[in-house]
Amino acid sequence: MMALLDVLLVPTSVLLLLLLAAAWSTWLERRLLGVWQDRLGPNRVGPMGLLQVIADMIKIFTKEDWVPPFADKALFIIAPMILMMMTLLGFAIIPFSPDIQIADFNNALLFILALSSLSVYSIMLAGFSSNSKYALLGAMRTAAQMLSYEVFMGLAIMGVVIISGSFSLNEIVHQQHDYWFIVYQPLGFILFLIAGVAESHRAPFDLPEAETEIVAGFHTEYSSMKFGMFFIGEYLGVIFISSLITTLYFGGWQGPLLPPIVWFLLKTVFFVLFFILLRAAIPRPRYDQLMRFGWAVLLPLSLLNLLLTALWQLTVEL
Repeated sequence: MMALLDVLLVPTSVLLLLLLAAAWSTWLERRLLGVWQDRLGPNRVGPMGLLQVIADMIKIFTKEDWVPPFADKALFIIAPMILMMMTLLGFAIIPFSPDIQIADFNNALLFILALSSLSVYSIMLAGFSSNSKYALLGAMRTAAQMLSYEVFMGLAIMGVVIISGSFSLNEIVHQQHDYWFIVYQPLGFILFLIAGVAESHRAPFDLPEAETEIVAGFHTEYSSMKFGMFFIGEYLGVIFISSLITTLYFGGWQGPLLPPIVWFLLKTVFFVLFFILLRAAIPRPRYDQLMRFGWAVLLPLSLLNLLLTALWQLTVEL
């Protein structure tokens, strides 16, 4: 019985902490955007507006859970669940510290890419099942954007794989004992970061939900908790991409003096703040500019980075 409790303790704790972190990230973003845009941000509910998150949760839970009569009910309900499941499954293989990891296996990076591909189905199903023109346009944009930028993300990761010789995240972290991979892969890091922003469809790449053009895109018809799952899923995605950047390029939990979990959290929070700063600082491009930038700029750079990394690694081994 005690062994079973030990097995369940880490996954349950990680799940609860992630959901809390994603919820309070909404407050953090609104507060920081207020600072950077010279306004107050949330400041009414609790000290510095900290309880605004709880107020928002109560509002989401108590709103009418409406399913449009013209929608495909089964797919409409399943779609947000898929997004949450795929994102939370990704955290299962992140090494938060030497002792805190739910699962580790040799093909962890391939597992992450597979989850990223499957999460596209959530948004596509949401858009198609809503039977709404705005939702359909958002879903089509998402499918093209996420599938395209997955290519560049995968090619950027291959540079790390070549240097470390492994698809295991644990092994990749251990290989960065002397030097973080950002030293060897500065271009790969930039490519992965840009692709990560596009994959999480965060500003400035939030074209699938562009309010000024298509109302809210794929989740236009959603309300109550189903909308909340999409909303929190986006912030979970930001935390997940930030965790991956920390693991792949910045040594994961490694660092002097402080406990490993503290180092991991500090690095991850830094990139979460960077995601928020992007929203405050960079305007949204046109959709054709986004796609052209991916295939005309990121793809050649990704292939060049892969070629140079392979040549460098071959030279070192010889």
